[in-house]
Amino acid sequence: MNLKKIMLSGLAVFTLLGTVSCKNEKQKEKPQETHKATKPNVVIIYLDDLGYGDLSSYGATALQTPNIDKLANGGVKFTNAYASSATCTPSRYALLTGVYPWRNENAKILPGTAPLLITTEQQTLPKMFKAQGYDTGIVGKWHLGLGTGHVNWNEHISPGPNEVGFDSAYIMAATQDRVPTVYIENGTVVGLDPNDPIEVDYKNNFDGQPTGKDNPELTRMKWHHGHNNTIVNGIPRIGYMKGGEKAKWKDEDMADHFLAKAKAYVKEHKQNPFFLYYAMQQPHVPRTPHPRFVGKSGLGPRGDVILEADWVVGEFVKTLEEEGLLENTLIVFSSDNGPVLNDGYNDDAVEKLGNHKPAGALRGGKYSLFEAGTRVPFITYWKGHIQPKVSDALVCQMDLLSSMANLVGGTVEGTDSKDVLDVLLGKSNEGRESLIIEATSRTALRKGDWIMIPAYKGPAVNEKVNIELGNAKEIQLYNLKEDLSQTKNVAEDKPALVKELLADFEEVRGKNYSKIQQLELK
Repeated sequence: MNLKKIMLSGLAVFTLLGTVSCKNEKQKEKPQETHKATKPNVVIIYLDDLGYGDLSSYGATALQTPNIDKLANGGVKFTNAYASSATCTPSRYALLTGVYPWRNENAKILPGTAPLLITTEQQTLPKMFKAQGYDTGIVGKWHLGLGTGHVNWNEHISPGPNEVGFDSAYIMAATQDRVPTVYIENGTVVGLDPNDPIEVDYKNNFDGQPTGKDNPELTRMKWHHGHNNTIVNGIPRIGYMKGGEKAKWKDEDMADHFLAKAKAYVKEHKQNPFFLYYAMQQPHVPRTPHPRFVGKSGLGPRGDVILEADWVVGEFVKTLEEEGLLENTLIVFSSDNGPVLNDGYNDDAVEKLGNHKPAGALRGGKYSLFEAGTRVPFITYWKGHIQPKVSDALVCQMDLLSSMANLVGGTVEGTDSKDVLDVLLGKSNEGRESLIIEATSRTALRKGDWIMIPAYKGPAVNEKVNIELGNAKEIQLYNLKEDLSQTKNVAEDKPALVKELLADFEEVRGKNYSKIQQLELK
């Protein structure tokens, strides 16, 4: 199935899903519109590099995350839920489009100057909501490209989130460790002084601009790999930037800043149904907790920003409750991929880890085809509608599309999204049968209790981040029900099953599934 066909046929998903809107049941201003009371607000809270074992509700003991735990303990806590990819941009692409990211060869980690990855003609989750009368908003990380690849940051930036369905967009362009280090509101850099224009280049530095590589004495956070270009707020970044001094963010205030915007969005749109994509930056690098949280975890900045994120979630949910919206809001909480410790900076994430296991019992991490790369915390919470439950059903973030379509009585064809509505609402344990997961151009098949990883050339370990990638000269097969930590490859013992799974995999993925290398099964 080609990408174009998926996008066109997926239109039905968004049209149908859009009929799920929201209304404050306690609203008094417009009582004649009580028919909207059955339509829930929808909020996706999306963390960045949060591991399966980073929450106390998922087994962490060195960290306590009571606010997120409250969602987990009051809703459906999934143990077999996946992001589509082990890296950020592909997972975000899949979340908003319902399409496997490997169907789009450009869906990979993007530089801060990349063009918009989602086409303006493409159907998206916010477009669907908008068409059905929803207010749609994004607050936080975008990292899906902006413009056409030649952005003038001093003028209106288009296309971007607004052109793919978001009425309101308050974002950072890419990631916290990439330039430009500015906030963008509806296509305009916030606080920009026209007499101090922004210049951005990912290949060449600007004359006279210090860098982390050449001027380490000017940094307060030391780079380990890759992050040694322009210094902003004492932190060396990826890419070169000049100008825009008044517009630059203050890293320690970012969590509070985005929280204020998310809370304001709720308050300003509570009279109408709304969809909010709240994409938080924690615990991605650079980890810069507000002074209130510095040292609070005992695990260094990474632990501190996880505690900060938990507090943020609590404050946001409190706002929903104060505005009388909590019982009419479906909250989906998850992460774009698995954990990583040293991801470019020397910030004590490794040295102060102690007994904490960010991946829990899972093997691998961010960038990996092993479970910790894509299996992530996933929680659905809807007060008064979802009963507390732990679910082992197999689900993926892409499944939100077909599931919501079913919620309004629609049908979906030609999409990678699967209908698991009853599972998301805690009424069933029958999740999807199989799923293709991805990690940096490599893919694998999860089916039932099994994970089959094709043979790939390449290093077994990413030495920079010290994470196993899942590459091997032979096909790998693991029974995740019996061997969650993937300690025993049983492919040689079950050749018939390997062939069956490989055939299932190639039926969806095709035979030329790797630009790296695929090895024939012997």
